[in-house]
This record gives sequence, C-alpha cells and structure tokens, in this order.
Amino acid sequence: MNAVILTDGKAGHENQSKAFARALGCEAVLVPVQFKSKAHKSLSYLLDRLGVRTLSLFKPFEPPAKADVVIGTGSGTFYAAKSLAAKLGAKCGVVLYPRGYDIKSFGCVMAPSFDSPAKAANVVEIPANLVASDEAFYERGVATFRERYSPSGRKAVAVIVGGPNKCSTMSAEWMRSKLDEIFASNAGCEMWVTTSRRTPADVEAVVDSYAWDYRLIYSRDHFNPIPAFVKLANRLYVTAESTGMLSEACTFGSAEVVPLDNLNPGPHKFRRFVEGLVEAGYANGRRKIDLASQFESARRLLIGE
Repeated sequence: MNAVILTDGKAGHENQSKAFARALGCEAVLVPVQFKSKAHKSLSYLLDRLGVRTLSLFKPFEPPAKADVVIGTGSGTFYAAKSLAAKLGAKCGVVLYPRGYDIKSFGCVMAPSFDSPAKAANVVEIPANLVASDEAFYERGVATFRERYSPSGRKAVAVIVGGPNKCSTMSAEWMRSKLDEIFASNAGCEMWVTTSRRTPADVEAVVDSYAWDYRLIYSRDHFNPIPAFVKLANRLYVTAESTGMLSEACTFGSAEVVPLDNLNPGPHKFRRFVEGLVEAGYANGRRKIDLASQFESARRLLIGE
C-alpha cells in the first residue's frame, strides 16, 4: 500500500502523519502543501460543505500520480488531503479533528480526545498524539546516550523542560519551586534533565544551577537525550505544555509520567489533554497507551482489512 503524506511543514504534524502511515503498513512519500492565502483557506470550508474538491486553493505542488491513501495532519492539510484523494481515487485519512469541514466525507479521522470530537462511524478517538517512533529508534537513542553518560544503576528521575506557549507560562520562580519539590521527593535517585529550544534563558539558568547527575542545556548542546530518558527513567517529569513529549512518554517506556503544570487557567485543549491522561492513568501512573485497536479500526476504514 502506498500513501501520500501532505505536510504543512510543522514537525509535530508531520510526525503524526508518519506514525499513521506506519500503522497502516504504508510506504509513504512526503509532499509539502500550502494554501495560497488565508482567504483561500477560509474559502475551503465553504467549498467543502458544498461538496467541491479542488486543489486550486493551494500553491502549486506535484503529488504522485497514484496512491492508495492520502494522509494529512492539521488544518493546513485537511481540505488538500480530501481533494487530492478525490483526484487520485484514493481514501483520505487525517489526524486531529477537522472542525468546520464535512466530517462524514473523510475516510478516517484519528481524533484526540482533547479535541472533543463528535461521535461518527469514521471518527476514531485516541487519547494522545500519535508518535512516529519505534523500538529501533529508542535503542539507538539509548546507545548514543550511554556513549556520553554511564548510569550508576540507581533509580533514575528525569525532567523534560519545554517552554511557554499561548496556553502556558514558564518563569524562573515557577521552575525553581518545581525543581525544589522534585529533588525533595526523589532523594537518593539519579537526577537527569534536558531543556529545549523553547526554554527561556532565565529558566535554563535556574535548571543549570541544580546538582544534576546528567544535564543537557539546549542553548549549549543540541544532543537529544529524550529517547534514553523515556526508556531508562523510573519517573519522568514533563512540562504540561509539551503534549508531544507527554504522548511519547505515555506510549513508550515504563516510567511513571508526571506532568508539571505550567498551564494557564481555563478550559483550553492543553488542560483537557493533561486531565484526560491523568484520568485514564497514563499520567501520574504507569499505564501505557496502546493504540492497537484504534489502528485496526483505521485500517478497516481505509484499507478494508
């Protein structure tokens, strides 16, 4: 089976599409797609409701002449995926809930619970983001981590620090209070940390001031220890705005995953996401996300197997 992945250039979206294609057992080719303007994107909602599928709303791109499945993640790809699928005579599968579009005319919608999707025969609800990783990826990550650092064998506690976004804040004072709690609660453990490209400089300075057994300060070193943290840590703290990292941590490894709540007040999707993980026992517990049944439903919808 062959798939076309339409990508809007966002790594978080592209990786979920790759995970979807892999779960379907498809060989996939990536094709960038972009609306000509915001007005063209707005027009796509109306045209879709009228049953009109056209690629003329997008900047020119050259998709393959054949495909069994067209996949997209995010609002920049939903209408394009449906239109290209119609042109190729293929099925269309998307990730995230395509609110505003005609839901019933998608072949399959992999919709996270935090998007509050409507119930429909072609909507497959999932508890977190899809993760485009496999065991080989983590084996390589652990091996490269061990080339840099040799764990002592004591229980390991790891901290993944992201950064603020439209639904979260992150201050040096907040970081200090959380790290004080983490160190006090995990005496005698190995302590590991990584910051990210989104971590503010003053927050990184606070993180750097603690007595870590292993630290990765992103502004100084771009190595990625997260695969090793996911597989080797006994307890893994992740800032709550990092939905991709929380999804990965709750899907792979065996650590107890603990969200660090830096979310703004209000019933936004980041809050719904974290609360859903906690309620299901994926966060603040050791239950792991298993999407085998959801992927089987998607295969039946798109491939008929």
